[in-house]
This record gives sequence, structure tokens and C-alpha cells, in this order.
Amino acid sequence: MRIGWPRQVFAQVLIAQLLITTGVLLLLTGLFLQPLRTQLDDQAEHQALAIAQTTAADPEIAAGLLSSEPDPAGPVQRQAERTREATGALYVVVMDPRGIRWSHTDVRQVGHRVSTDPSTPLHGHVILEIDRGTLGTSARAKVPLRDGAGTVIGAVSVGIAYSGVQERLLAALPGLLRYAGAALAVGAGAALFVAGVFRKRTHGVSLRDITALLSEREAMLHAVREGVIALDEHQRVRLVNDEAARLLSLRDEAEGRDLEEVLPPGRSRDVLTGHVTGRDLLTVRENRVLIANRMPTPDGGAVVTLRDRTEVELLGRELDSTKGLLDALRAQDHEHANRLHTVLGYLDLDMPDSARSYVAGLTHARRATADNFADRVRVPMVSALLVGKAAVAAERGVTLRLSDRSRLPSRLIDARDVVTVLGNLIDNALDVVGGGSARPEVEVEIFVEADTVVTRVSDNGPGVPVELRETVFEEGWSTKESPHHRGRGLGLAMVRSLAERYGGTARIAARAGGGAVFTVTFPDIAARSLTPEQPVPAGEAP
Repeated sequence: MRIGWPRQVFAQVLIAQLLITTGVLLLLTGLFLQPLRTQLDDQAEHQALAIAQTTAADPEIAAGLLSSEPDPAGPVQRQAERTREATGALYVVVMDPRGIRWSHTDVRQVGHRVSTDPSTPLHGHVILEIDRGTLGTSARAKVPLRDGAGTVIGAVSVGIAYSGVQERLLAALPGLLRYAGAALAVGAGAALFVAGVFRKRTHGVSLRDITALLSEREAMLHAVREGVIALDEHQRVRLVNDEAARLLSLRDEAEGRDLEEVLPPGRSRDVLTGHVTGRDLLTVRENRVLIANRMPTPDGGAVVTLRDRTEVELLGRELDSTKGLLDALRAQDHEHANRLHTVLGYLDLDMPDSARSYVAGLTHARRATADNFADRVRVPMVSALLVGKAAVAAERGVTLRLSDRSRLPSRLIDARDVVTVLGNLIDNALDVVGGGSARPEVEVEIFVEADTVVTRVSDNGPGVPVELRETVFEEGWSTKESPHHRGRGLGLAMVRSLAERYGGTARIAARAGGGAVFTVTFPDIAARSLTPEQPVPAGEAP
């Protein structure tokens, strides 16, 4: 069975920490033993020095050296041996100026020259060293031997067995190893704890798997068509993919910053932070309608997915408009049938002139309304909207009229946003006044003031209370029942979002005589002038 380096992160961390702990302890032990050995050597050398100096200060040694010859039984040998036995030294050697031994542990060496150079102590200097001689390695001290007048008459060399120093060093090792073992055990326990934490956090996967997972996650996040944004427990942006950055209009440096710094206050931020809870929550960011779902994570953060529902919302509104037009056409079909019956009656009564006058009057009324809108509103897309909404209003029994002040030139930078806002405001007004007003009426006013397009829709409905005039522009607020194909409460939110996109405003005021007035401004949306070479923007008349 092949034993190799483990793949799991926690096992790699455990082994690495154990190796590091063991290596550090070995290093520390070595660093401790070296000074200890030096200290023991120094102690042994100074012990030898003390014995040598004591011996050299003995007057009997100096007197014996001056009055006798080297003799194994002489007074110098006897005195030196008593000193050696009393101090436990390895040897006490007394030598004359020629380097001849007068004492030695081995009496056979008495009368012979020392094995090392004696010149240094004979010149009055002290030597401390660890050296090897005839009796083995020892810590030795050599001092000059002086007579009563202070003249150097010889030298004293004392050695301490170096085996004693090693024994003291070895005696200190068990205690040192006990401390090192305890430290190793603590380090191993800490390593096991850290490895357990890593195992729990990494779910037992290997470093190679983590690298692969990170690469796959990056590829997946940037490949999916849904926006994904992850937040930590402090509401900081942990990651955001390309689609989420596009949908939320976030800058590249959003990651790592607080959500409050990258996203303005509003429902979108409340949904992302979890202040608004639920599934498939609708929110509007600039001109986009988004569906958000928030999933909390075990560490206190959350992952939010975002889907762009702008096109679906626009299609839903077109479906609503189409349904309204179908209802209007159905009602008109019934009305036309009645009118055809009237014409047929005139013809049966042989009154062709009356039939002709009746048909001409109906045609003139319809044509006069369309011409009135087209003359005042020179943008075909906007005037067509007004004509269609007038037909729907007429079938609902609501009077839709254009104010006398209304004038819209044929040059708009983008007429589609004006149509979106105006259509939403008219639809809301028709819904409000169609609920029971005695003489339901909706007035539309649209004009240009200093390159700013002002759209104003007023109605004689119940109005909007002062305390709700800001709330109605929030996503999800509505007084109408939601249809099956889309949510309610997005129309006015989109109106304000589109206005703010151009730097404009959306406000509500009370109408004189009862009702509400919705005013939306679009700064700099009206082109001042266009040369003949410039293309005509979409939705404008040539």
C-alpha cells in the first residue's frame, strides 16, 4: 500500500503543523543546550582556576620547588596530591621554569616535561581552556607560581575531568525533554483543533478540489443569465456576477464594500438586505423590473438571485392594453350595430339625406378628436397613444381631454419613455375615476418648458391622501387586484424610476375641486434643434 501526501486540507494542515511544531521544538532545544554547555564549560574552567590559584598561593609548594628536586615522594608531589584529592580535580601538576613536572597523578610522569607548551603561564599569564592531554580531555587552568618576591618560579596546571561536565549536561536533558514533550503535546493538540476546524469548514475536500471548485464557480457565476450577488453577515458584497452588476447598475469595485455604499436606499436594497421578505419579490432598479429571491447562508450572510422581468412586464402591460382595446372594440361593435340600424331605418323611411347627415356627424366627431391630438402633439407615438386612450375612455364613459396648454414639438430624444409614463398615468386615472365618479373626467397636459418635457395627468377621483403621496411610488403598493400574468404596484414605481433616470421628478398634488394631479418632468429630453443631416430619433415625425 502506497503512503503519500494526504489530499484533504485538514490532514495537510495537521501534518504541516506537527512538522513545524516538532522542528521549532528541536531548534529551541538545540539553542538552549548550546548556551548550557558553554555555561558548564565556563564553570568547570573557573573551578579549575580557583584550585590552581589556591595551589599556587600555597607557600609550601613554592618552598618545596626551590629546596628540592623532582621526586615522586617529594614535598611538592605530596602537597599537590592532597589538594587534588580534597578538590576532586583530575590532576594538579606543578612544573618548574623548564616545564619539568614536580607533581602528577601518575607518579611516573614526575621529572618529565609536560606535553603542552608551558610558556604562557611561565611568562605570568593565566590560561583557561578545554584541551586534551595525557589524562584525556579536561577543563584546565594554568597559572604562574611565584616566590615570596613575586618572581615566577614555575607554574601550576589543574584539570577538571570533562566527563563530569558532560554528566551535568546529560542530567539536565530529562527535565528539558519533559518540557519539550509537554510543549509538543500542546502544539499537537492545537494542531488537531485547527485541523478539525479546517475539516469542518472545507468539508474534507482537497486543495486541488478547492481550486477546481473556485474555477467552476467563477465560470458558472459569469455564465448564468441570472444575476447573483452574495452578502456576508455585515451586509458587505462578497461577490457579484456580471449579470447582477448590469441589472443593479453596480460599478466594478462593488465587491468588498457595504451594500449601502453601492446601492441607494429603496426597495431594491431592502430586498437584498432581507428587510422585505418573501419569494419572487418584485423590485424596480432604474428602468428594469427585477424578481429577487434571497437565501440566507449558515454564516449569517445571504445569496440573492435576480431575474430581469422588464420585457415580461412590458408585454403584460401591452396585454392589458390589448384587452382594453378588445373590450372597447366589442363595445364599439355593439354601438356601430345600433348606428347601422339607425342608418338602415333612415333608408327604409326613404330619408337618405338624414342618413348622410347622421353618418357625417359621427365621422366628423371622431376625426376632429384625432386631428386635435395630432395638431397639439407632434410626436406620432405620443399622439397615437392619446387617440387610443381616448377611445378606451369613451367606451368606459370617461371624458379624456387634452388641456389647452398642451403643446409637444416633433423633436424628442426618446419618446418611448414619455409614452410609458403617460400610458401608466392615464391607465391609473381611468381605473380611479371609473369606480363611481358622477362625471368621470381625465385631463392630460403635456408641454415643453426650457427643454424639459412636463407631463401632467389629473382626474376627479377620490384623490391621494397626503400621507400616501410618497408611498404610492414604492414597488408593490397598489389598490388594485393583481392579475395572474404579472404583479401590481410597479407602474408608478417605474414612472418615478424613468423620471429620475433623466434627472426629473414625479410628484402628486391635490386637484382643485377634488381628485389628484400627477406631474412628471423629463429634463433635457427635448432636442433644441436638429440639422437636416442628423437622423430622426425613433418615434418622431420626419
